Amino acid sequence: MAIRRVDQVELRGKRVFIRVDFNVPLDEKREITDETRIVSSLPTIKFVCEAGGKVILASHLGRPKGKKDPKYSLAPVAERLSRLLGRGVSLALDCVGEDVEKQIGKMKEGEVLLLENLRFHPEEEKNDESFSKVLASLCDVYINDAFGAAHRAHASTEGMTRYLQTVACGFLMMQEIESLEKAVVQPQMPYVAILGGAKVSDKIGVIRNLSEKVTTILIGGGMAYTFLKAIGFQVGKSLVEEDQIGFSKNLLEEAKGKITFLLPSDHVAAERMDVEAKRQIVSNDKIPENWVCLDIGPDTVRAFTEEILTAKTIFWNGPMGVFEMEPFSHGTFAIARAVARSSAFSIVGGGDSVAAVNQAGVGDKIGHISTGGGASLELIEGKKLPGIEALRRGG
Repeated sequence: MAIRRVDQVELRGKRVFIRVDFNVPLDEKREITDETRIVSSLPTIKFVCEAGGKVILASHLGRPKGKKDPKYSLAPVAERLSRLLGRGVSLALDCVGEDVEKQIGKMKEGEVLLLENLRFHPEEEKNDESFSKVLASLCDVYINDAFGAAHRAHASTEGMTRYLQTVACGFLMMQEIESLEKAVVQPQMPYVAILGGAKVSDKIGVIRNLSEKVTTILIGGGMAYTFLKAIGFQVGKSLVEEDQIGFSKNLLEEAKGKITFLLPSDHVAAERMDVEAKRQIVSNDKIPENWVCLDIGPDTVRAFTEEILTAKTIFWNGPMGVFEMEPFSHGTFAIARAVARSSAFSIVGGGDSVAAVNQAGVGDKIGHISTGGGASLELIEGKKLPGIEALRRGG
């Protein structure tokens, strides 16, 4: 079924519940260090305000484990959102209850109320029916613009939609769905997938699914060393998932003759994970016994870049090394620049990959930067996301 968009429903005078993803990073002083998720939600919020809706925003923040915890209050978000919107944003003391109902009852068209952290209630993550009904009673219209939480069947992403007549998606959610489907439904070929990060186990499903769709898979990051060990290389003290060696070996065998599967051929190895540590560029057969590999080397960068520049579709999830430490950032940033140079439709998903393209200064040259790491991986993996399926039911 087609999913309705926010601009296809009547909003004037309505109580409009918008599930947003304001799960932003905070420092020790509870200052927001990256406002991307808030900025991404602005088009939908502004549209509803200007259309005369009474805007009720709801989000989670962190992992408060079902209890009220000031450390996870959305107060800093309300303040930043108010500044970005250029209008007042009230913060409710809770997300349900008599006080919240009274606040909503007094709202005028175009006003914005941010509910307190949904996860202060354990019923949110349990997708509790009663809690879902209470949330649904707060509004006339439900809009989901929180793609980053779309892979969770929670009360605010799935449960409450069962008790409302008018359900639609926001502009960010629609952009995410349409962009990611370009990599799932009849992608333009050649199609290059770049997968990094620490663990093979985190990417089993997506590797299997992509193996049926792509031309080439490039493997970097910590997960590369499980694959390299699977084909007989000694990888020193580099990260290896021993229980995934068999899977990795079988996958490489199955890929032969079907797709190109490229592993790193050289690495930035160091005595330890430390910016001051002694380091050197080494090939696969020269990795020192007690050293750890922390980035891909220049030969690998060249080989990966050649593949990337042939692509018509690119999906990238996971850095090529420990890019947070300057000596081990060069491989990840080089791949970011290669993706930006490519004429392909490119999708970057996952917090680390998104941070990498932004730090490399090429974020504006990427076709689509996904706000949902886990959600984008599951969609690419071919899974149905509960938050999206709920919108289809309501379409």
